[in-house]
Amino acid sequence: MKNILSSLKRKHIKSRTLKTILNNEQKNNSVVNLHRIDKNNVGDFYCAPHLYFDVLKDKALDIFDYKVDDRNVTNNFIEKISNNSLIIGGGGLLNRSGFSKQMELFEKLTEKNKKIVLWGLGHNRKDHFTFNKKVDYNIDISKFGLVGTRDYSMPGEYVPCVSCMHSIFDNDYSSVQETGIIFHKDTLKKNNLLKRLENYPTSSNTTNLEEMVGFIGKSETIVTDSYHAMYWSLLLNKKVIAIPNSSKFYDFKYKPVFSSFDNFEDDIKKGQSYSGILEECREINHKFADKAFNYLNL
Repeated sequence: MKNILSSLKRKHIKSRTLKTILNNEQKNNSVVNLHRIDKNNVGDFYCAPHLYFDVLKDKALDIFDYKVDDRNVTNNFIEKISNNSLIIGGGGLLNRSGFSKQMELFEKLTEKNKKIVLWGLGHNRKDHFTFNKKVDYNIDISKFGLVGTRDYSMPGEYVPCVSCMHSIFDNDYSSVQETGIIFHKDTLKKNNLLKRLENYPTSSNTTNLEEMVGFIGKSETIVTDSYHAMYWSLLLNKKVIAIPNSSKFYDFKYKPVFSSFDNFEDDIKKGQSYSGILEECREINHKFADKAFNYLNL
């Protein structure tokens, strides 16, 4: 009964927050960057442009604040959304139920002259039958003022995750281990799998950026079911064996080897590294930033 009541309360909070915003007068006074601010997921935390461009400094908002059981938090969410232009992204915010209500709201706000930029976000479907298949986005991206998605073959301008801008990727790293495994935080709950792979050096996306990128740097090949571990490994010219848990793995411009935790040992020899990805991704984001800041009058 307690869980049912909690669920009903969250549903009410979500509905109240979204309806209030939609009924408000919409302004474009300044700008706010929405993404998933999750300190327990290093990829989500570092995938937003406010961390890399001074004009966006201290202009961040957690896209999950709309459902927090604290009126101060939801009122702040309502005020920030209603009064400012929006930059949405990055992260896997499309085709994912946890973000669908927010994305639907943002689409509706474009009809009220809200300036909205989609920056480096992408599809993130969990149903396996959609993996590696082109599916429509769950919003009409043509309604938004400027659109850059990290999905290479999808509509919108191709803009890979802005985390490539972090200076940590300029460090020099020496490979001291053949293969390293980086687990997604949900995989850490699978004790039998962790036990089976205990002889491999491992890390996870719950650690901090320095530790995770350092782990990548000292490995020749990375095996991972974390999107950003895959992405950052490719930026550092590593061979990557990806274990997909979502559609998001399949539409990056440069392909890893796709496998599973049962079969990756047989696939390691197929791995290949790419050069120049870091520089390319940074150049794309710099050019997109110029367009975004011009559009937003920043």
